[in-house]
Amino acid sequence: MGQITVEKNVGGINGLCVITPAVHGDNRGYFMETYSQRDMEEVGININFVQDNQSCSTKGVLRGLHFQKQYPQTKLVRVIKGSVFDVAVDLRSDSETYGKWYGVLLTEENKKQFLVPKGFAHGFLVLTDVAEFCYKCDDFYHSNDEGGLAWNDPEIGIEWPELVGGYNGSASVNGYTLSDGTKLNLSDKDQKWDTLKNTFKF
Repeated sequence: MGQITVEKNVGGINGLCVITPAVHGDNRGYFMETYSQRDMEEVGININFVQDNQSCSTKGVLRGLHFQKQYPQTKLVRVIKGSVFDVAVDLRSDSETYGKWYGVLLTEENKKQFLVPKGFAHGFLVLTDVAEFCYKCDDFYHSNDEGGLAWNDPEIGIEWPELVGGYNGSASVNGYTLSDGTKLNLSDKDQKWDTLKNTFKF
């Protein structure tokens, strides 16, 4: 019997899946399978993951929106400590939902996983003092292959939780905080990405 339940095509976007593992707990703690190729194949997900990554970030850190240009990756992401709001944006030019986004709250308590296929931009916002974020990839990291989009592109219109501030014409953090006053924290590179319209001109 499988140890996961899968919600497919979340937000009406083909390929995006939210996966919830079965958690077996008692007064000692809990046990769960964090990944089973057999269970994934039973629900029609056939992916060969080749690399595991992990990051640690503090409250207010926003990483993204990132994508790979020549070597796209499918990612299976989860949180093992804290809480993040995780977002995927459809960049598949032939998709009926091109430019549409979907976000899911990933926490150490809900233990949900988010499957983000190739052809999406991805990012997350940390909502707790610290968050540890893990993800599997189906291709290896290739330096100089990363692209990005402005996290606050008004055309995409991501509704980041607890965020206060308004679009000022760029991906700069100027004028943005979380609702408790925590400053938004992005890398210099992530503050320089352009909008969807200016990045992809079909």
